[in-house]
Amino acid sequence: MTAAAPTRPLAEREITITRVFDAPRALVFKAWTDAKQLAQWWGPKGFTNPVCEIDARVGGALRIHMRGPDGSIYPMKGEIREIIAAERLVFSNIAVDTDGNHIIEGLTTVTFAEAGGKTKLTLHTRGSALTEKAVGYLQGMEMGWTQSIERLEALLTRGI
Repeated sequence: MTAAAPTRPLAEREITITRVFDAPRALVFKAWTDAKQLAQWWGPKGFTNPVCEIDARVGGALRIHMRGPDGSIYPMKGEIREIIAAERLVFSNIAVDTDGNHIIEGLTTVTFAEAGGKTKLTLHTRGSALTEKAVGYLQGMEMGWTQSIERLEALLTRGI
């Protein structure tokens, strides 16, 4: 019996966002690796995260259920692939449907660079849509990440 051919993505998207935060690297990094803080800013404006778990070590799991303003739940999971404290975080990010089937598979790399007492954050992410519904989600990927980063900035400005 021959192995099934891998599913070809219906669409792919790749984005890079760079932002300078008026906060030390360790603080910005912790906002990514501490579940309580992550839950406060992850996702677009108007979204909450009733489930937000991260095991911040190589091989550790990431699990977030975003709740949209209309009450819809958008579950995702991932795995930490690389982590260097206050410098670099790499994780897979997989959006799943209610049955746990992968609908988007992606990889995100976040770097944290010293910038004169501030932190230059660079987020690079790519995603592949595996279902028709997910193609639309990829279209909103840049807006979603931009709003997440804005929410992170607001959290850091308030002083975590």
